[in-house]
Amino acid sequence: MNFDTLGLLPDLAKAVNDRGYTEPTPIQIKSIPLVLDGQDVLAAAQTGTGKTAAFVLPILQRLAFVGLAKAGQVRTLVLTPTRELAAQVHASVEAYGQYLDLRSAVVFGGVKAEPQIAALARGVDTLVATPGRLLDLAQQGAVDFSALEVLVLDEADRMLDMGFIHDIRRIVDQLPENRQTLMFSATFSNEIRALAAQYLIDPVSVEVAAANSTTELVQQMAYPVDRDRKTDLLIHLLKYHQWSQVLIFCRTKHGANRLTKKLLAAGFKAAPIHGNKSQNARQRALDEFKTGKLQLLVATDIAARGLDINQLPEVVNFDLPCVPQDYVHRIGRTGRAGATGRSHSLLASEDLPLLQGIERLIQKAIPRVQVSGFEPSDTPPSPPGADTTARDSSESLSESRSTRDRSRRRRGGSETPRSGHETQVRLPKKASSAA
Repeated sequence: MNFDTLGLLPDLAKAVNDRGYTEPTPIQIKSIPLVLDGQDVLAAAQTGTGKTAAFVLPILQRLAFVGLAKAGQVRTLVLTPTRELAAQVHASVEAYGQYLDLRSAVVFGGVKAEPQIAALARGVDTLVATPGRLLDLAQQGAVDFSALEVLVLDEADRMLDMGFIHDIRRIVDQLPENRQTLMFSATFSNEIRALAAQYLIDPVSVEVAAANSTTELVQQMAYPVDRDRKTDLLIHLLKYHQWSQVLIFCRTKHGANRLTKKLLAAGFKAAPIHGNKSQNARQRALDEFKTGKLQLLVATDIAARGLDINQLPEVVNFDLPCVPQDYVHRIGRTGRAGATGRSHSLLASEDLPLLQGIERLIQKAIPRVQVSGFEPSDTPPSPPGADTTARDSSESLSESRSTRDRSRRRRGGSETPRSGHETQVRLPKKASSAA
């Protein structure tokens, strides 16, 4: 199937082709006809499945048949949980709508409100917004929802996790009841179903991947190591593999700042991205990461939500997330749109309960990879039934008792053979930066 069979306007099909897409993804095949038909949709899809185009394309097509929005009015509203995701969705709206006579705008906090107010005053066909800034503008009388036709709640599960439910309700209460509502979420949790029951009318449910699943295109590995040697191991892996582009996750803003300083001191080009950074600083770091000026981007979960980086080869979990679902979102930054990728988690013994929770969620054992010279003093056990030999690029990774014994006497990055022999733990082959 190609995009022509979905009945898209020639101008939309041309814009899709300009971006290099020739075949629609499963979520697009299932969702686009429903949205074009005006039905409410509740869709579950992983990050990187093409879900943004699944609602942007049909919405633009519907808007194209009617004149421009009147001054001050908004015809379509897309709510997102973070500034980064809002900017990314708006970029997609502009790219897909480049040949259409439509106006779009994006509003979020962390930047001056005046340009946003000016854009709204002209009238907006598609408005992408974060809840907090949108409420502020609505209270100032800067936005008119009376002509709204479509509401999209993008990454609704994340908005609930971040505590936006009250803001969402305050916004929806201002919208016309006679509208089309679309809800996109990574999962169909009980909370999401309850929200859908409140705001969607006879919705059609669309699901293209098992809830809480991780794509098979991402190879997942966990590296046992003592907590105080995580940074040393990370630097060792970066130098050994010569990774050119890596997204690194930390649990806290302060942790991201500390790790970034250590990576800079080690000679890497790195920058942190988290909620304490201004929007301009976050966007500058992201742009430099995308263009290759930055090798390493150190992020928190909230700041990284919505990052869209083509063919990102490597993701590192310096800290495992406290919420297992966040692991799925994290590694969803790689292995997107058919590309392959790798996820590397640094595993201290106290992280084991977190990893076990992740493995239960994704229903998959994550192979442990022991790096020689970084053996933990208290080795986390492997999951029941897991294949601890873990194969990567046809090269086996092995571990022996003698290696663990030696680690109790030595904490360096190299080893001396004992009793005339040594079992060497081999690292994976160097990954291509274009993976």
